[in-house]
Amino acid sequence: MYFAALLARTEDGWEASDTDLDDVESLSDLTELARGAAVDEETVLVYIEQEEAWFGLVRVDGEDDPRTYVSDAAAAARSSYGAMLTDELTEHDAEADLDRLVDLDGTEDGEPDAEEDDDVAPDIAGEAVPAGPLGDPEVLADLGISAKELRALGDDALSEIADVLGCGEVLEAVR
Repeated sequence: MYFAALLARTEDGWEASDTDLDDVESLSDLTELARGAAVDEETVLVYIEQEEAWFGLVRVDGEDDPRTYVSDAAAAARSSYGAMLTDELTEHDAEADLDRLVDLDGTEDGEPDAEEDDDVAPDIAGEAVPAGPLGDPEVLADLGISAKELRALGDDALSEIADVLGCGEVLEAVR
């Protein structure tokens, strides 16, 4: 089961709302949804979780590029909403992997090491996605949650994030 919420910063604090992702098909769609909830181009956090499997955060600050974090990329990549996040995050890495395997003349230079294969899992398209966290672990650092604390969040990550932001009660009202 999925749950998604928007946390939007306002001059009076944070507003929380649950959100429907039925019309969201890409990170661009999700970013536009967040920008639509923004007040005066303030920060908006989009939180998506699949119960007891993974959670993802997308932070949108005005017109800046979104910053994304996924708690368990391999688990997220096996679901439609999670794949939407992990696909964007692994796109650059996939190109780097391809560059590393192909010589300048276009021939393959070798196969990935076996130990590298242990640290990846296939997503829905069969592409390799690393197990564990993926994305920007500093996405909430300036809001009071360090990378180490973010990585340590568990099943109740959204409540813990909302409590640090000071909007725990507002979030519980929409849950």
